[in-house]
Amino acid sequence: FCASDGPVDPRGFSGRLDLSGLYHLGRTLGRGHFAVVKLGRHVNTGQLVAVKMIDKTKLDVMAASHLLQEVRCMRLVQHPNVVRLYEVIDTPTTLYLVMELAEGGDLYDYILRHEGGVAEGTAKRHFAQIVRAVSYCHQLCVVHRDLKPENVVFFPQQGAVKLTDFGFSNLFQPGMMLATSCGSLAYSAPEILLGEEYDAPAVDIWSLGVILYMLVCGVPPFQETNDSETLVMILDCRYSVPEHVSDDCRDLISRMLQKDPCHRASLDEIEAHEWLQGLDDALLSPEAPPHWVTGALSTWRNHVIRCSLSSTDAGLLFVISIFFFLRI
Repeated sequence: FCASDGPVDPRGFSGRLDLSGLYHLGRTLGRGHFAVVKLGRHVNTGQLVAVKMIDKTKLDVMAASHLLQEVRCMRLVQHPNVVRLYEVIDTPTTLYLVMELAEGGDLYDYILRHEGGVAEGTAKRHFAQIVRAVSYCHQLCVVHRDLKPENVVFFPQQGAVKLTDFGFSNLFQPGMMLATSCGSLAYSAPEILLGEEYDAPAVDIWSLGVILYMLVCGVPPFQETNDSETLVMILDCRYSVPEHVSDDCRDLISRMLQKDPCHRASLDEIEAHEWLQGLDDALLSPEAPPHWVTGALSTWRNHVIRCSLSSTDAGLLFVISIFFFLRI
């Protein structure tokens, strides 16, 4: 793959066909422990994509489990504010995830460019889209568990921000607790850091609170010189909000950053909060799923409620069929 011979264009595409003859592979966009992300271009349509190449020979049991969950959850979640998984190509040594390409960078770098925080009107538009994506995931009984600005990316041509990286995501049953500790320290809820069983939706809501704080303040709410001090701040839920933040925004942050998960706002309460009112729906939803998908969501959610997580594969096939129907 990514042969060096043949003509190369400015984006690094080789002159030879790569990836089962479907895509040319170009420059490297990023690297992880087990994966490399490359720019891809569809041979027939010319569409640019991101191709995540995972070396299966380096995966331990835990990493393989996370990978399986990532693929399952990304195939389930089809929403205008979630990065779309177009295709999965499996070979004996490598798994290729062909995904929507975000050419506008991520929210973390965007925040760094805005010292003191983003204007609340702009922050509101971005945050509302993130909330809609998370709400849709939770309707499908999918918890992300690694919500952070680095996992929110910009699509300038669509006027959208989209959620990505479902590596720690999982299916959950409403009312039942999860136990796996995962995520990133600065964005993790206290109950995860304490190693307790936790309510799946509540941990994503805590992370949403951290993201909103960073959007309007420019820095994380819990950040010290070392991880031990940061951990203490999170467990004590100790943070301060700068004076320039409006009362409504301050209130919404406090509703999400509650130490007791039972006291955190629900997603319905977040969407109905005063601070998020007055937005133009056309700006928030550049494209929308067909109306009939609502019924499919209800069917899937009822299936998850009835069945144990270990027996959801048959039901998953139903929703995966929806994914292939919606592909464009």
